[in-house]
Amino acid sequence: MSSSLSGKLEGSVEIDSSAEAFHEMFFHRPHHMPNACANKIQGCDLHEGDFGKQGSVVCFLYFHDGKAKTAKHLVEVEDPKTNSVRYNMLEGDLLEEYKSFVLTYTATPKADGKGSIVKWVFEYEKLHEGIPHPESLMDFLLGVSKDMGTHLTASPAA
Repeated sequence: MSSSLSGKLEGSVEIDSSAEAFHEMFFHRPHHMPNACANKIQGCDLHEGDFGKQGSVVCFLYFHDGKAKTAKHLVEVEDPKTNSVRYNMLEGDLLEEYKSFVLTYTATPKADGKGSIVKWVFEYEKLHEGIPHPESLMDFLLGVSKDMGTHLTASPAA
């Protein structure tokens, strides 16, 4: 039964900034993200550990599907060589519909050296069959990624 409730969703978007700059902001300075996409991300609070460290617990305040929401997650794995991070959801609005939710991003430089590609992977288990797959959240995070790429290239001191 759980296999029909389990799912995996992948999406990617091209951004203007370097993979390293994206990773630096998203992982090491997520509290600066409202500067890049204030209409989507309202804040980011550190609950345990340090920004940019595995084992830290971070809570995002965001606006999605017309509602203010929260997402508190554990930073499980970070790989600076591939500019990737894996987050495991601990609390928040997603867990009202999903038993488990893990998000991973990887930022990869484009072959032409102009910008990068951010790939998101969601691995989740829905609480029941009536819960939709998280395509709307994927679109949201692809939009956040795009906004961050634009912000990072518009203001190098971001």
